Amino acid sequence: MKIPFPTKKVSRAVALRELRILEQTYPNAATALQYRDPWTLLIAVILSAQSTDAGVNKVTPVLFERYPTPQALARARPSDVEKIIKSTGFFRTKARNIINASKAIVERHGGEVPREREALEALPGVGRKTASVVMSVVFGEAAFAVDTHVFRVAHRLGLTLGKTPREVEDDVTKLVPRAKWRFAHHWLILHGRQICKAARPLCERCPVNELCPTPKIIAGLSQRAAVPAAARRPALAAAARKR
Repeated sequence: MKIPFPTKKVSRAVALRELRILEQTYPNAATALQYRDPWTLLIAVILSAQSTDAGVNKVTPVLFERYPTPQALARARPSDVEKIIKSTGFFRTKARNIINASKAIVERHGGEVPREREALEALPGVGRKTASVVMSVVFGEAAFAVDTHVFRVAHRLGLTLGKTPREVEDDVTKLVPRAKWRFAHHWLILHGRQICKAARPLCERCPVNELCPTPKIIAGLSQRAAVPAAARRPALAAAARKR
């Protein structure tokens, strides 16, 4: 059953209460990606596109053992890298991106990952989300990354009606103090992984169940599904006659 997003945002007061509860529920929220420095996190985040953090964590130890520095990965043959990261999906594109990003870091930034958004987003394979993760996690900057979990949970909670990740980012950051942007991303991610799952959200276990508009949507869908199609036809016909 596909669950539609709410068509109205909740009030600001409700949104703030929802976010406060998530903050209390996930006080130690942090990235699940394993890394040792800005460069290894950057590479891990690039690899995480259309993959899981757990899946990325299986390949990065092998990748970084063979290529322990940006300089080493910059010199790598794409075919060798592809074999290591194949399980993360889109491995040819990802191999090209992490090699070229490493080259750019060596050639433009002396082997150090830049901390400024503009410089990060100028690296091959790095978009706004990846830059935001690196900025917030390793540099402690005020940045809010929108991935698929954040996009879904923010909509289901009624925090946004945004059609794009940037619109979602703008809506949520208006609700969260700037100093907490880098943590709020993780509240929503963990909630999406543990409770507000894509296929079947565990609303009965959700700490914001009473505030969230989505359980009512799910209840309505369930009630409709429980009514046989034959029983719905007279009502549909009557509604059509009134148009």
